[in-house]
Amino acid sequence: MQLTEAEESRLIEMAWEDRTPFEAIEAQFGLKEKEVIRFMRRRLKRGSFNLWRARVSGRSTKHLGLRDPRVNRGYCPTQYKHR
Repeated sequence: MQLTEAEESRLIEMAWEDRTPFEAIEAQFGLKEKEVIRFMRRRLKRGSFNLWRARVSGRSTKHLGLRDPRVNRGYCPTQYKHR
């Protein structure tokens, strides 16, 4: 799959977001969790990848099946501040 620079940037942004589940990334880009991990490993510096991997490992909001049903937004209300 060939992604544009803007699509790659958006995929990385979605992968870093705590409340964006891997299923949303798959729906938008067609990449399963393992493929996202592989993509992030190739695109990020080693230290950044390790930080990201530690952050998303076991995080319930990154997996729809583990997510509390009360979490119904893709992001925290304070994440995107309107100017």
